[in-house]
Amino acid sequence: MSEAGRGHLAMLGFAMLVSGSFSLGAMAAPFIEPEVLNAVRFLLAGAVLWGWALATGKVTRAVFDAPWRYFVLAGLFVIYFVTMFEGLKTAAPVSMAAVFTLNPALTAVFGYMVVRQVTTARMALAIVVGGVGALWVIFDADLAALMRFEVGRGEAIYFWGCVAHALYAPMLRKLSRGESGIAFNAGILTAGSVILCIWAGPGLVAMDWAALPMIVWWTILYVALAATGVTFLILRYATLRLPAAKVMAYTYIVPSCVILWELVLGRGVPTAMVLPGVALTALSLLLLLKDEEKPQEVTAA
Repeated sequence: MSEAGRGHLAMLGFAMLVSGSFSLGAMAAPFIEPEVLNAVRFLLAGAVLWGWALATGKVTRAVFDAPWRYFVLAGLFVIYFVTMFEGLKTAAPVSMAAVFTLNPALTAVFGYMVVRQVTTARMALAIVVGGVGALWVIFDADLAALMRFEVGRGEAIYFWGCVAHALYAPMLRKLSRGESGIAFNAGILTAGSVILCIWAGPGLVAMDWAALPMIVWWTILYVALAATGVTFLILRYATLRLPAAKVMAYTYIVPSCVILWELVLGRGVPTAMVLPGVALTALSLLLLLKDEEKPQEVTAA
C-alpha cells in the first residue's frame, strides 16, 4: 500500500474513534462540566503517551527544541473546545454540527496559506459533495429544518473555534521537525493540559469525583486514550502523508460514523431518508482516493 493509501486508512480509523466520543460524551454530559472532562482527558492521555515514549526510547533532545510549538498547537485545540462548549450554551447541537462542516473548506484555505498546498478540482468537488451529504445526515433529511437555519451568537462563536481547528493540520505539518510522533503529541497534550487546568481549575477542585457514575469514567478513559491519544497520533501520521484538505475531508463521514455508534449503543435507529446523505459522504471519499499530485516526501512519524 502506498504512503497516501496508509494515510487514508488511518483517517478512516480517526473518523470512527472521534465519532465514539460524541455518543459516549452525550451519555456523560449531564454529570460533568465539559471543560473539566477535557482537562482530565488531556492529563491522562499526556501521561500515557509520555510513558509510551520513554519506554520505547522515543524521547530525544530534539523533542524539547522550541517548546512554544506545543503551546501553539495545543492552544488551537483549546480554542476549539472552549468555543464549542460556549456556543452550545445558546445554539442547538444540529446548528453547531452544520458549522463544523466548514472545517474541510477552511483547512484547504489554510493549507495553501501555511504550506502552499493547492486544492485540486477533484478535491474541491469532494469537499462540496461531502458537505452536502453531511448536512443531509446532520439535519436528518429535513429540508425545512435546513431552510430554517440561522446563524446566531452561539454559531458565530463556534465558527472561530472551527477556524482554529482547521488551522491545526497545516500548522502541525509546518511545525513538525521530524520528531517521534508519540513524543511530539505528548508535548502537545502536556501543553494543552496546562492551558485547560488553568481554565478549569475551580471546577476540578469542586468536583465530587467519588459521586460520578461509571459512564463518566468510561467516557474519560475513551476520550483520553482513543479519541485523544490515538487520534493525535493518527492525525500527525496522516498529515505527513496527505494534503491538509484531504485529511480534514474525513470530517464529513463523522456524522455517519456517529449513526453506527448510536446503533451499537442502542440509542436509536436512523430513518431511511438519511441514507442518501451517507452515500454522498462515501462518494466524497471515493473522489479523494484518486491521487492527482506528485508523490510527496514523507517525514518519519
